[in-house]
Amino acid sequence: MTTTPSSSGRPSRFGAEVTADGVRFRLWAPDSRSVSLHLEDGNGGRDIDLRRDSDGWYETLVEGAGAGTRYRYRIDGDLLIPDPASRYQPDDVHGASEVVDPGAYGWRHTAWRGRPWEETVLYELHLGTFTPGGTFRSAIERLPHLAELGVTAVELMPVADFPGRWDWGYDGCYLFAPDAAYGRPEDLKALIDAAHGLGLMVFLDVVYNHFGPEGNYLYAHARRFFNPERETPWGAAINFDGTDSRFVRQFFIENAIYWLEEYRFDGLRFDAVHAIKDRSSPDILEEIADAVSESIDADRHVHLVLENDDNEARYLARTDGGRPRHYVAQWNDDSHHAYHVVISGESAGYYADYADKPVAHLGRCLTEGFAYQDDPSRFRKGERRGEASAHLPPLAFVDFLQNHDQIGNRAFGERISVLAAPAAVQAATAILLLAPSPPMLFMGEEWGAKTPFLFFCDFGPELTEPVREGRRREFASFPEFSDPAARERIPDPTVEATFRASALDWNDLDEDEHREWLALHRRLLEIRRMEIVPHLAGTGGHSGTWTAWGDRGLTCTWRLGDSSTLTLIANLSADHAPLPPERPAGRMIYAFEGYEGSMPKQGMPPWAVAWFLEVS
Repeated sequence: MTTTPSSSGRPSRFGAEVTADGVRFRLWAPDSRSVSLHLEDGNGGRDIDLRRDSDGWYETLVEGAGAGTRYRYRIDGDLLIPDPASRYQPDDVHGASEVVDPGAYGWRHTAWRGRPWEETVLYELHLGTFTPGGTFRSAIERLPHLAELGVTAVELMPVADFPGRWDWGYDGCYLFAPDAAYGRPEDLKALIDAAHGLGLMVFLDVVYNHFGPEGNYLYAHARRFFNPERETPWGAAINFDGTDSRFVRQFFIENAIYWLEEYRFDGLRFDAVHAIKDRSSPDILEEIADAVSESIDADRHVHLVLENDDNEARYLARTDGGRPRHYVAQWNDDSHHAYHVVISGESAGYYADYADKPVAHLGRCLTEGFAYQDDPSRFRKGERRGEASAHLPPLAFVDFLQNHDQIGNRAFGERISVLAAPAAVQAATAILLLAPSPPMLFMGEEWGAKTPFLFFCDFGPELTEPVREGRRREFASFPEFSDPAARERIPDPTVEATFRASALDWNDLDEDEHREWLALHRRLLEIRRMEIVPHLAGTGGHSGTWTAWGDRGLTCTWRLGDSSTLTLIANLSADHAPLPPERPAGRMIYAFEGYEGSMPKQGMPPWAVAWFLEVS
């Protein structure tokens, strides 16, 4: 089969591609008897028969076609489908695809090369609820707020085209197409361009473990995309290691490189990779990382991050020089769960694994990475979980108090600001934002937003009732929802009101309480930028130690990359506590209110946190 260069000059197999002579259309349809290209011209359209090669590829060059051309493929003389590698779906998942010229957007900040990983402070947001407009363009208006806050990286929840008008984004069917509900491809590029102009990196959440339940036509022409012998929570697993998996693998490799090169994203976050089934060597995660490393210009800072419930430290391994072999970091759910139990006292569900010694679990996360390192899990009925991680640097773990899952997977989408006492949340925030691990905030967290973030979607009528009832069944095992009447109170994820209720209310910033939270976050992030980040580069594994003292006291100490010493002491309880057994070395860089500059002699107040830095 013929391949033509992408906008970066590298070969591309999937999708419609603008060339000097027209548009080259190609589709991998190994399970089809015939394929024709259906060009839509307003007069009923016209079909062009395509020839098949021995691998199941259908291809043609249409002279005179260009950007803006609408098209679909007709499978076996009947079914019309969009291009699975469509670059834009203006009429949603069942409509025609539109040809996009990747070189049409004129980038303004062409000198941007990203930022080193040690400078990373992530801010996760959902585009549809981040601003009243809910678009790429309206998000641009709020970028100065993020730059002034002190975050350095915006992380977008998935934008790949999903069914309906609103969705979290994890039901994407067209992985190369920014969803039309948010705007056009050039609008997304404008958002990234504007962020770069303010010194902000932009990350994208990508989903390579399944396709959404509506709008996925791959079964009609390329059933080999799936392995029916392996199941995931969303159906048959993606076929990464079976018959013809080489083309499936290529699809996802191209997708990762596409977002990084054509859209100039600074990093990708790979969703729920524990649900990816692949026995190959190298497996698809390793192959994607290797392909990205080979494809991206050496002078760019591009960062790949995982979500992996299996806590597989091997993906985070470093070279002898300290560089990531494949992935720079992983979202550390262990850290979140430990924080949550410490400050909220909740112990149901997976929080049971952290309820026995929450402060100790938090100390281990802060200094060693995972809390569970091949340890038996009570929640998993004794199953051992995780791999040893103390040999990894703290920079290999993204820590957070909140994210879309941990809020939105609660029945009522409550944020930590309504679940825990303000003093407890403030203490956890002071630890999160000053610890060596890269911190992440969820949109609105910086001002203590109390608006919920609920689960929502907008599927067609055949899926509405199953999704609604499935959401309620999900909570039936919880004591507070054992009564069917109680489950009826759970917000319906399929109605517009649930989506609207999840939108941030920026008017909160007019209230003193929220301005105080914002001031705290700005202050802490300024301390991080000035006092901590300059010492992080080169920080290695086995760099941290922790000690629990008293009922809920914690001391953590790290040897940073330039041999400076960073020390945390904290009283993580609602009661006064004695001072820790050993006095921290160095200068106090942050302390609970009233004790800046020196430690008290009479002990530590409730939820007191202090940080010390000794520069080598």
